[in-house]
Amino acid sequence: MAVNVVKPGLSTTVQDLGRPGYYHIGIPLSGGMDRFALRCANLLVGNKEDAAVLEAVFMGPELKFTEDATVAVTGAELPPKVDGEPKPLWTSFKVKKGQTLSFDFLKKGARAYIAVSGGIDVPVVLGSRSTYTLGALGGFKGRKLEAGDKLPTGKGRAAKEGRTIPEKLRRGPSAPAELRMVPGLYWHRITTEAGKHFFADTWKVAPEADRIGYRFRGGKALEFVPREQPFGAGSDPSNIVDACYPYGSIQVPGGTEPIVLHRDAVSGGGYFMVGTVISADMDLIGQLQPHSQARFVEVTVAQALKARKDRARLLDKIRDIL
Repeated sequence: MAVNVVKPGLSTTVQDLGRPGYYHIGIPLSGGMDRFALRCANLLVGNKEDAAVLEAVFMGPELKFTEDATVAVTGAELPPKVDGEPKPLWTSFKVKKGQTLSFDFLKKGARAYIAVSGGIDVPVVLGSRSTYTLGALGGFKGRKLEAGDKLPTGKGRAAKEGRTIPEKLRRGPSAPAELRMVPGLYWHRITTEAGKHFFADTWKVAPEADRIGYRFRGGKALEFVPREQPFGAGSDPSNIVDACYPYGSIQVPGGTEPIVLHRDAVSGGGYFMVGTVISADMDLIGQLQPHSQARFVEVTVAQALKARKDRARLLDKIRDIL
């Protein structure tokens, strides 16, 4: 079976849960920006949770099906339609051979996840089907979709139509979004007053927000503690001797605009890291549109681990329901 791409949307790529294990050699995790929504989409159609889906950003694609399939759309409020007939979000529905799946205008969020029964069956590269566009790696020919592409799908036992995830179990950012973070090894580089402002200020997502990183603006510039320039570091106070960047780490070049490194980020560099957004909240960042408001909230490692457990319990509830 194949799904034919009539219109690709703004930026639609094949993604799964990513390719861990290669970050140390500069190959990022990639995978869905909102892993929770990706898992839910797969569960709704009867796929394994790590099956490959389509991640659509801001605008949905138009897809023509060559065989019957079960489909689910989760994440952003990007209303699906089958031959023009509206279909519900976070709910499985049928698409018959010859029918076309399209989308209405985006109402909320940033990224929608389109799961097809059997999964998108592109080749596995370094253990994943995810697309890393900067490296032209994985996905469909290492790039975002284009009109005329034919996406192969796997064989799977399709779930029934009408399976749904209750609204109370769906996850998305608040307004303003609250992004919990653990202060990092370089927190001592800023003054106590700067640290207070960092958490008290409301930031806005800048237009430069993508799979590599989300830039935030609008807060007060950070003040740095005086220092002697280390050998091997740049002259700007935000520069350090090159170090590894954890997934979710927050660098602040020049102390002005925080950047949260996301799924396709580089693995190291010469900017200090003020902290790291906890794994449980990285999904929320993937649903923030430019100009959305956000606040950083300080938490401990113990609180971060509890948040991870809470998210796992939420997924357990969804599995039990389905």
